[in-house]
Amino acid sequence: MSLLRAITPLTFSPTDYDPIIARARDRDIVLIGEASHGTHEFYRMRAEITRRLITELDYSAVVVEADWPDANRVNRYVRGIGDDRDAVEALESFERFPQWMWRNADVLDFVGWLRQHNDSLPAAERVGFHGMDLYSLHGSIGAVLEFLDDVDPEAARRARYRYGCFEHFGEDPQAYGYAASFNLEHSCEEQAVSQLVELRRSAARYARNDGQGLEDEIFFAEQNARLVSNAERYYRSMFSGRGSSWNLRDTHMADTIDELRAHLRRQGRPGKLAVWAHNSHLGDCRATEMARRGELNVGQLMREQHGARVLSVGFTTYTGTVTAASDWDAPAERKTVRPALPDSYELLFHDFGAGDFLLDCAAPEARAALAKPRLERAIGVIYRPETERVSHYFKCAIVEQFDFVLHIDETRAVEPLEREAVTHDDEPPETYPSGL
Repeated sequence: MSLLRAITPLTFSPTDYDPIIARARDRDIVLIGEASHGTHEFYRMRAEITRRLITELDYSAVVVEADWPDANRVNRYVRGIGDDRDAVEALESFERFPQWMWRNADVLDFVGWLRQHNDSLPAAERVGFHGMDLYSLHGSIGAVLEFLDDVDPEAARRARYRYGCFEHFGEDPQAYGYAASFNLEHSCEEQAVSQLVELRRSAARYARNDGQGLEDEIFFAEQNARLVSNAERYYRSMFSGRGSSWNLRDTHMADTIDELRAHLRRQGRPGKLAVWAHNSHLGDCRATEMARRGELNVGQLMREQHGARVLSVGFTTYTGTVTAASDWDAPAERKTVRPALPDSYELLFHDFGAGDFLLDCAAPEARAALAKPRLERAIGVIYRPETERVSHYFKCAIVEQFDFVLHIDETRAVEPLEREAVTHDDEPPETYPSGL
């Protein structure tokens, strides 16, 4: 069987995504990946697919691999309820390494489009922009306290007392994780969980006191409190092995997707979500060597929980350029992506000679031709070509990992809004410690 029957050449027009949109009509969650955190085509095409999901299939929100409080500033802007004057200002909370993941020209264009689209809709129908990651321990603590200061000052006093536990470790949650992993007496787990429980128990009372107007703010505060509780566990787990921390992080992201869907449905919305993250989070990891290490991911959890209601899209590239750093907290660089290694899907797709194309992984021709596991490249925020095989490849069965794959043979680097990364000591870098 010829694999050519399973591929559609790309013309870089909106109609390229017709097969994806057609199959998404009976889905509730579309997972749209990327093979790097710094490739222009991945960001641009992901945005184009999402525009069609929103305008044609009534998708309610975009959920991205970013922290809840940082993304909520963008959410407020695109829904016309924030104080920012433009999309550039709305993205300013993404100030930690790696800035370019969300402060780049392609995200700026999409945020501007989403605001314009929402301006034509009633407030209740506007599409949101939300984060699902869990690095913002201190940022989320601040958001919970700010909310409680407004609605329940006495509860805010109790929250400050509980969250004061973290102050013993300064502004570095990794220092907290290191200390707590060796001495549970210094753990803030009980305080973080207690604060989440109290906030959830009080939510109905807050809503009754304020009517409909506070519904979103209560939900957002709950999500921040849940993030603090999960982040506390995450930082403790960082020092007990990568698999444990990876699984906690991806479980938190999957739970955030489900919490948001339920919230939107309570409001009478369809609760259909477009999710943006790295291939390694959104492709079903049961089809990869990650599973043999005891790891799970968002793609696996979404398929297990929602079955045929989920559609997953991945990306690959053979060569080109990428925006990445050489080390943690290092400046963003435009790096050359080496041609793909032997026994990789990327080299196979390149040698095909078909150029840029969309692969339908459900096609019998694809499943027959690509049954043998191969290497797949994954570039995070760090790219080290000198150790590429060890640092950036893993083995997988790509037709089991995704429903569709977009292959762009030669890609170019995403354009950061700033060339130099700004570092802050109060939170660890996004994607730490894996870079993905």
